[in-house]
Amino acid sequence: MAGLSLNNNGELNPPLWLLAELTYSCPLQCPYCSNPMEIANYKDELSTEDWLRVLHDARKMGSTQLGFSGGEPLVRKDLEILIKEARKLGYYSNLITSGVGMDGERIAGFKEAGLDHIQVSFQASDEELNNFIAGTDSFKHKLEMAREVKKQGYPMVLCFVLHRHNTDKVKDIIELAIALEADYLELATTQYYGWANHNKEQLLPTRKQIEAAEKVAHQYQEKMKDKMRIFYVVPDYFEDRPKPCMNGWGNVFLTITPDGTALPCHSARLIPGLELPNVKDHSIDWIWKDSPDFNKFRGYDWMKEPCRSCDEKEKDFGGCRCQALMQTGDAANTDPVCSKSPHHSELLEEVRRIEGLAGQTIEEHPLVFRNMRVSKKIITSSTGS
Repeated sequence: MAGLSLNNNGELNPPLWLLAELTYSCPLQCPYCSNPMEIANYKDELSTEDWLRVLHDARKMGSTQLGFSGGEPLVRKDLEILIKEARKLGYYSNLITSGVGMDGERIAGFKEAGLDHIQVSFQASDEELNNFIAGTDSFKHKLEMAREVKKQGYPMVLCFVLHRHNTDKVKDIIELAIALEADYLELATTQYYGWANHNKEQLLPTRKQIEAAEKVAHQYQEKMKDKMRIFYVVPDYFEDRPKPCMNGWGNVFLTITPDGTALPCHSARLIPGLELPNVKDHSIDWIWKDSPDFNKFRGYDWMKEPCRSCDEKEKDFGGCRCQALMQTGDAANTDPVCSKSPHHSELLEEVRRIEGLAGQTIEEHPLVFRNMRVSKKIITSSTGS
């Protein structure tokens, strides 16, 4: 299959990255959360034994990088058990967390169990906005946890999700990271799936904001290049070429959701017609190599024009299938971010329309915050029941 990551024998390479979404439960209510809108429907989580089997099977195939995420993975009481097993199996493990539910003693426990890396997320650089977006008073605790992570010998890795309400604060965000003596700072642009897509009109920044933020980020990248690594990527909607989403569908990343559903990309559930295998019913090996859904958008044969004959298809794999679906109605279309897409002008028009709403206050155009109660209400209204 042309365009796939193949070994010297022409066989499909294993998933290098295993993302274990341990739970959709979370003490925060961020309106940009990429978890499914219908989180109220996902109550059956994999058991400890199920997750241990997943870790074993993926490692046996050759996976090396492991991310524990959610929701908030700290909610799982068996997290230390999973970390310890991951170390025994030889994974490089990463905990992606809000820090809420963590303290110095638990960090020490993670260290003893063999966790390699902790990333602490913030919602803003100031307490008021951070706590508003998070839906909980978490800012001071996050600061404490960032310092504690470094105190216990981990590199300090901070992540700030950027959107209209904090993009103007990029300088303040970087200065906070410097004050905390962070080693890595990810300025993560909002990915418009799940709750974020529902709130896109309230979250998408303006082009002017993006240009200013990019300039500041580049200045600090140069200024801090020997002291702190700063990662910043312009949001898809403001570029003319798509990113190689997840380095290709089912090519590098394997996501396992709380209920055991296996995904070739983290938002694949959006795409209608996919049955999506579950680790309760199939082996990781079969899922990765033989599942029709994992093979659906691999290689180039599935591509329509202009992707099929494009000389850039080996760089971006046609872009994001979920973005193509949401913007054009067909997951097989060219990602409309691409200027070669026949739908690119429609995307630009949507961006202009949303920019026209940017002057509205949060009170005038309220955000819908992520929580189970709101999820149930949205599902009920959408089904008409």
